[in-house]
Amino acid sequence: MACHSVEVVRHLLTAPGAPRSSIRPRRVTGRIASLKWSRPEYSDRLRRKMGADVDYAARPAEDFAGVTIEYEADDGSPLIGEASTSWSYVGAGLRLSMELLGPEYSLAVNSLDSGVKLFFSREVRGAAGEDLVEKQNAEVGSMPVVVDETAEYGYTAENRHMVRAFLRGETPDVTFEDGVEVVELLMTAYMSAEQGCTLPFRPDGLDAFVPAVARGTWKGRGRQ
Repeated sequence: MACHSVEVVRHLLTAPGAPRSSIRPRRVTGRIASLKWSRPEYSDRLRRKMGADVDYAARPAEDFAGVTIEYEADDGSPLIGEASTSWSYVGAGLRLSMELLGPEYSLAVNSLDSGVKLFFSREVRGAAGEDLVEKQNAEVGSMPVVVDETAEYGYTAENRHMVRAFLRGETPDVTFEDGVEVVELLMTAYMSAEQGCTLPFRPDGLDAFVPAVARGTWKGRGRQ
């Protein structure tokens, strides 16, 4: 979990126009937990819906993950990025929330702070679905409406950027090497969660490390 969130952290902490290599991860602290889907009523529901191969009672996976990444900029300044993700969130729909705090500025974004809101009374009946916002949880009551989800989540701009880069023969802003670093940060976070401590980046044994979640030996706690 949290691969997209880690890349958002890298993007927000990189100065405009500077390469990702201008910030270097130094320390990583990770934590994971199974807060909802390992509970008997929910693991039973998953098994009935998805089949015997999805058994969170026997092989749980995290439904909450948090990571703190400490960076160092080219000028030696410290930078700190924090990210958390959850498949336990119950709300109006997909919530993407970001904050950037600097010495003289702050920025905040929440995908559910929509300019359009809709209300359905209890008398309205219809098939459940994600027709207003992705991962919609309600069919009645007050709900935000994300008018253009593909643009709001960045898909349109990402696709245009990559196509233009290929057409012009240019290197895109995000490359395979960026993907490798994100995976390395995630694996370090899993290792940190299992050991219950902050780890330097890159820790010894990272290349051969397989998280307990992937090995099927994790018991659904924050630490082993």
